[in-house]
Amino acid sequence: MSEIKLKAPFTRDDAKKLCAGDTVLISGTIIAARDAAHKVLTEALARGEKLPVDLTNQTIYYLGPSPAKPGNPIGSAGPTTSGRMDKYTPTIIEQGISGMIGKGYRSQAVIDSMVKHGVVYMVAVGGAAALISKCIKKYEVLAYEDLGPEAVAQLTIENFPAIVAIDCNGNNFYEQGQSAFREI
Repeated sequence: MSEIKLKAPFTRDDAKKLCAGDTVLISGTIIAARDAAHKVLTEALARGEKLPVDLTNQTIYYLGPSPAKPGNPIGSAGPTTSGRMDKYTPTIIEQGISGMIGKGYRSQAVIDSMVKHGVVYMVAVGGAAALISKCIKKYEVLAYEDLGPEAVAQLTIENFPAIVAIDCNGNNFYEQGQSAFREI
């Protein structure tokens, strides 16, 4: 396990270099999208429509931010429970994303899709939404503005802290952590 500075967007080849348990500080741009956005995106794909956002090599942060205070680009910006996106995630992975950020466990179907396509899942600390928001320098809605805080948006971030929870080989930090706690 190590601490890695990661420039986003990053490729799937870059994602394959990350290991479960690595801590990362991400800078660059990522996409914010929560369950309502995932639903609309997968419905558009099912209708054969082109997505309004190119997801190739993007990292999706499962986020529904609170309103920004004057002078700030965003309000509190903590992670949403990732399992809420699981029924949509394999379809979104097929669109070329390289990473996801959220909190909590993922289904086996998602993990299988991650391994097949070389995608990494990272977690941000829940309960630290105000602190995380300080890493976000810009928030710009890209699509589905009518979804409000669940719209698809681009975030410009600087030193956004995350932990690799599940790597591209299916190694799961949650499971490693549980066994480590059992040994104590």
